[in-house]
Amino acid sequence: MSDADLSQVSLPPDARARLADGKKNLFTSDLSVNEFLLVKQAGFRPVGLVLGTSVYHVGIQIGKWSKNMELDKLSQAMYHARELAMTRMEAEADALGADGIVGVRLEIEFKEYGNDLAEFIAVGTAVVAEKAPPTGKWRNNKGLPFTSDLSGQDFWTLIQAGYAPQGLVMGTCVYHIAHRGMMASLGSIGSNVEIPQYTEALYDARELAMGRMQTEAEVLGSEGIVGVQLNSLAHRWGGHTTEFFAIGTAVRSLRDDHVIATPSLVLPLTDGPSR
Repeated sequence: MSDADLSQVSLPPDARARLADGKKNLFTSDLSVNEFLLVKQAGFRPVGLVLGTSVYHVGIQIGKWSKNMELDKLSQAMYHARELAMTRMEAEADALGADGIVGVRLEIEFKEYGNDLAEFIAVGTAVVAEKAPPTGKWRNNKGLPFTSDLSGQDFWTLIQAGYAPQGLVMGTCVYHIAHRGMMASLGSIGSNVEIPQYTEALYDARELAMGRMQTEAEVLGSEGIVGVQLNSLAHRWGGHTTEFFAIGTAVRSLRDDHVIATPSLVLPLTDGPSR
């Protein structure tokens, strides 16, 4: 999706009213005080808390009892639902004229009022740059506001060192881990032994998620991905079906000379051990 497409994203009337109020110099933010001040020192002004949500019905796909396999329909569902939430968050930031979104959080909450219904939420603080970077723009190569899940402290360090976030990139894989036969299970009772069947399944699932995350970063023309997290999320599918989710912030260089701030020692001013 491009910047032009964001204007076509449908947002609720209440959201548009809130965003209109956000243009009157009153901002909202979920940044801590320290993060807010560091983002300001990095040269960015918060303009509003932006969010996107998607209530999604996650379908059913059954894996073969004794086979390791990706459940591709569930992988597509989890990815699409997050993309919908992210796109609506970006549309809110675009409506505020933001250059990017910092401190992004992606959350999932399964609802009690419907089977297999989950709300996917993306939330962060939209920011406007005080000045353009040496490369001419803060937005990424799609013309979209950059997104980042880095803390305010890490965001400040990244900018000071001559790098810019391009986008929050992710990859997901819902994987069915094969059941072991009774004889194989009995044969390993009381023994320290690797279970190759499980090792291969978990390795393969994480590789699929990682590869998809890297592909997203390549599309953005990024130099690398920082702050990568590899999560294993069981949700409500049972013990043998798990979502493997990889997420991180894709970055690019702002200049050739990267000045790295010297770490400083910080000592707590307390009389004794903290409790």
